[in-house]
Amino acid sequence: MSKQSKSVRFAEVDRETSETDVRLTLDLDGGTKVDADTGIPFFDHMLRELGMHGHLDLGIKVRGDLSVDDHHTVEDAGIGLGMAIKRAMMDSDAIMRFGSAQLPMDDALVLVSIDMIGRGHLEFDVEFTRESIGGLSLESVREFFQALVVNAGMTVHIRKLAGVNDHHVCEAIFKGFGVAMRQALVRSDRRSGAASHRKVRT
Repeated sequence: MSKQSKSVRFAEVDRETSETDVRLTLDLDGGTKVDADTGIPFFDHMLRELGMHGHLDLGIKVRGDLSVDDHHTVEDAGIGLGMAIKRAMMDSDAIMRFGSAQLPMDDALVLVSIDMIGRGHLEFDVEFTRESIGGLSLESVREFFQALVVNAGMTVHIRKLAGVNDHHVCEAIFKGFGVAMRQALVRSDRRSGAASHRKVRT
């Protein structure tokens, strides 16, 4: 591979269970198009913010058992996105590995730190006061990120530093995750392998 050539970091995920049907495409080096259709308006908005601030091309469509509640739809979206990130990173050039963002959103301030270490671990220190926003139960936000980091093989810390408006807090989380992930996935000039990034094939 020449110095000018770069690996293609693209993945598709088709995942169907008894509760959900997930169809997802991801280009880690896109940044021009994000389309989210999960049947949960606020969740779609959050996914678009994540993709836009992560400079991703992301297309995600989920059909889930929303007549029951939003849990399976949100969690399986996280599983699908995590799987796509891991697959897209399989043959990646070396990366910076770490990313961190303190993201302000009016009254809200959220810290998101990421290590693309190859194993999944989430620390989520956020309390919400509302039960839901726009069809998204706020207890499902943690479930989304838990599913994502386990399937992607990422260590992620998310902490609310300030904020009284749950909409602002939630939006800062998704935007901050996108910014931190973009930093972590920047190609490095290291000669071999992503720094400690474990390419676990699935």
